Formats: sequence, C-alpha cells, structure tokens
Amino acid sequence: MPQTGAHLQRKLEDTPTLEVVSPDHTRQTVHLTEFPFLIGRGGETGNHLQLGDPRISRNCAAIVFRAGGYYLEDRGHRGSLLVNEKQLEHRLQDGDHITFGLEDSYELIFRSPNAETSVQHALTLIGGITGSEIPSAGLGKLNLLLEATSLLHSDLPLDSVLDTMLDHAISITNADRGLLLEGDSYGSMRVRLARLAGSKNLPVQGLTPSQTALRQALERQSSVITEDLNRSDLALQAAQSIVMQSLRAIVAIPLYAMARAANESDAQPHRGHLLGVLYLDSRRPTAFSKLDRQILDALAVEAASILDNARLVERERQRQRLEQELTIARDIQQALIPQGFHSYPYLAVSGIHTPCHAVGGDYFDVFPLSDERTAVLVADVCGKGLGAALLTTMLQGALSSMSIGTDPVSVFNHINRFLCEHAEVGRYATMFFGIIGHDGQLEFINAGHPSPLILRRGEASELYTEGAFPIGLLDEAEFTATRTRLEPGDTLAIFSDGVTEAMDVQEKLFGVPRLKEALSGLHEAPLVEVQQAVLESIQKFTRGAVQADDITLLLVRYGHEEIPHSDAVHGIA
Repeated sequence: MPQTGAHLQRKLEDTPTLEVVSPDHTRQTVHLTEFPFLIGRGGETGNHLQLGDPRISRNCAAIVFRAGGYYLEDRGHRGSLLVNEKQLEHRLQDGDHITFGLEDSYELIFRSPNAETSVQHALTLIGGITGSEIPSAGLGKLNLLLEATSLLHSDLPLDSVLDTMLDHAISITNADRGLLLEGDSYGSMRVRLARLAGSKNLPVQGLTPSQTALRQALERQSSVITEDLNRSDLALQAAQSIVMQSLRAIVAIPLYAMARAANESDAQPHRGHLLGVLYLDSRRPTAFSKLDRQILDALAVEAASILDNARLVERERQRQRLEQELTIARDIQQALIPQGFHSYPYLAVSGIHTPCHAVGGDYFDVFPLSDERTAVLVADVCGKGLGAALLTTMLQGALSSMSIGTDPVSVFNHINRFLCEHAEVGRYATMFFGIIGHDGQLEFINAGHPSPLILRRGEASELYTEGAFPIGLLDEAEFTATRTRLEPGDTLAIFSDGVTEAMDVQEKLFGVPRLKEALSGLHEAPLVEVQQAVLESIQKFTRGAVQADDITLLLVRYGHEEIPHSDAVHGIA
C-alpha cells in the first residue's frame, strides 16, 4: 500500500516549520522533523539548517521539544539570539521571529503545527474516499483512528504511546494479536512490543511473525493485507510459520519516517528511512470492507507518525536526564575547585576557572605540603565534557597524595604509566606542577603545559621554553623536576591554553604576547586586580565570541613578608 503524496503532505503539515528569510530576501520553508533541530554556520557540526553568514557561529542555536512545546536554545551564538527582538529562552509560538542580532542577516519565522489539523485531515481522508454514509461499525473504527491520531501530540511515555497505538490497530482489524517490530543494528527485524486482543501484554520472547509476509511488505515498500491465507499466493500459504500457527489472516504494514524537506523547491515529498513494521495476524479469516482498507491506509501513515513523534519525545526526555546528570557532575566539579585559599605567610593566591561546557577538562589547585612548602598546579585534560571532567577528578585525587610526603616525580611517572596501560581511556593531560618554598625556591615539573609567566619588576617573561610530553601520552616518558628561585614580589601566572588560544570573531588567537602585555606594569597591584585586568583584556579581544576551550588562570605572588591573600574566584560559562 504505497503512501500517496496527499498522505505525505499531511505528515509534513503535522510538523513545525521555519520560514527562512535570507539576507537577499529570498525565502524557503524547512520542516522540523528531528530534535534537537540544530542551526548554525556550515554542516560540519551536524547542523540541520545551515546558514551562510560568517558572523553566525558554527554551533549557534537549537529548537528542542520538551514538556509538550517547542523551545529555542542558545547553543553558542557569538551575538544576541533574539525572539521577537527579545533575548530570552522562549517557548516558540506560531509566527515568532528569530534573529541573530546582526544587520543584513537571516531571519527565521516559526510556524507551529495544529493538533486539530491532523484530526480534520483524517476525517477528510476517510470521508472523501468513501463518498457514502459510514455504517455504525465503521464509525467505531474511525473513532479509534482519530484517537490514534491524538497520540501524535501526547506527552505520555514512549512505551505507553506504542501500546495504545498497537491496541487500536488490533481493534480496527479485529486481529488476535499485534506486534511492533524494529530494525536492529544488524539489519534484522526484532519484536519490540507484542499485544493480544483485549489490551493484554504478550511476552516478546519466542514470537514468530510470518517472515514471508514481512519480507514481501519490505520488498514492496507497501502493506501486505491477506484476508484468507487459503486464497493467497503460494509463498504465503507454504510459509512454515503460517502453517505451524494455523494463521488465516495477516496484515504487515511497513512504517516509514517522513523525509526532511530541504526547501520549497523540492518536488513531491518522499518517504524517509524505515522505522519498523506493524504486524497483525489472526487464526480466523477476515473480511475487510472498503472502509476497513481505507482506515488501514490511514493507520499506516498515523502509526509511522506516532512512532516517529514518540521517539522524538523520548530522545528529548533522555536529553533532559543527561542535562540533570551533567548538572550533578558540574556541582561536584565546582565543589572540588578551591573556594578559598589557606593563609600563607609568604604567598598570595588568586584563581579563576571558566569551563566552556557544563563541565570542564581544566582544574587548578593549591595545597600545603608542609609549613614551609606549598604545591600549586594547573592541569588541562584533552577533550571536553564529562569524560575530561572524570579524569581531572582522578588526577586531583592522585596528586593530593603528595601532601602526605610522596615524591612528586615518582607520582607523575606512576600516573603516566597507569594512563598509558589503560589506553582505552583515550585521554591525556598537560600539567604544570610547582612547589614553592618559604625561601623562594620553586621546584616544578612540566608535563607538556604552556610555560607560566613570571611578572617581575613590571615585565612578564616565560619560565621555560623547552617542550615536554603530556602525562598519559607516551609510556616511555620520564618526568623530572627543575629548580629556580623566585624573588620577593614575583608573581607567577599559571594558565591553560584556553587563555592564550581564546579567539576573536575572525578566529585569531589571543596569544602569549597579549597576555604579557595585559600583565605588564601590574607587579604591585592586588592579585584580584591583576586577574580582572587579564580577563578584561581577553573579553575585549574576543568581543563576545563563544570559546571552544576552558579558561583557567592561577596567580601566585611570592614575598618574605606576609601579603594579604585573595580568595579563589571561579566562574562557570
């Protein structure tokens, strides 16, 4: 039973759309059939809508479906993402205008689907084809079809939606049982749900739907409806599963997703990928009236839409659960970042950590090794997100063991071997670890990290220029400690590469020279002012461009006289 253009067009009308107005005032319509629906420059980040304005970020915005509505989310636009000229997270309504805070750029107009439209189309579809009065039994089946249509806009759990859809299909066809099959990763069809007449669950293990009927439906890409197998084609009559189960009637309906239309210039809408198969059978021969077959035609379209829509809702719920887990991880990571520093008679300390995602791969720490020796460190784990955050937590726990007297070089070599032996982790980290003594001696280990800068008598210079291997990258790497001496009043600026690799809107890097310039002349300023000057310099340079890396800065000032210390300042982007 092929899907007609009218069927597919109705499916398109049941989805929200964006009217895309280009800078040259040309227009196109894009259907939103997958959520989150990603919007941005270019297609390398998986954008569904690709906008050709270099001022728009690659990861710009997304339209998501949650709590029964469509919402616009800012996913990293450099400028102002506006809905009806206001900057806020917004539940989209029909006719809302989305702009990017840019002159002569794109404008998007959201068009919302209407829940009543689907029902009206279903009525039109059936009534228009029959062209005669519908009998009372047919009205009952039509009512079931309309109830199935309403599931398109349901916020029920996915399994509940699919159970109800399957029950309606069994009632409409008067079948003994109904199965919903989905394709697995190997290309085979597996039974996902099974129901008996009377809305009873049926265990999916050991079920044997007719493979011949399934194969015919998939090969033809249309429904197989057999009212009496004794009068059907020989292939179905001879099918082993049909003979063993004494089946007399079978309905197999392939369910296809709606293909996303790129623009109005596309020709006739066409079916998308296979979602699954709706399968019904009975041990009794069945006589389908003309109306029954028309309802089955409509059911094929509705069932596919219900399954597709229910999957979108379920994916949105999974996204929300993941966001909750990320929030927990973020809270834990914040708790592990120093909130205030121990008072040292010879050091003043200030620091900031701003992850570019919910959780970051950078961290810094300051902790005493004895009354006269203090450890300072900044680490940067490769990658972003939860995986990087897990490794930073592990490193923080391992390195904190030095407070009980472990040799730092031995600890670094042990961690390196451990990570290399567990290569499946797929992570490594750059790190600067230093120990500052009361007498100004600085003993440090460089694990492939950018060189800290020393601000001395108003001028900033690099502590080292030689390279080194990150920790966890090469099994044969051996780490050693280097010693130097700080002078009273020296300020050590330890940072991650997110500082020097901060980018402006033209994707130019902030760089070490600009960092040196930002620090110069501030050797006597309080550390909070030094920190603020660096951050303002970065912000002025980037001009609001969204950054792709965490920004971490740790400032340590040495002096024999007691210097009032600054509490840690940490920020979350």
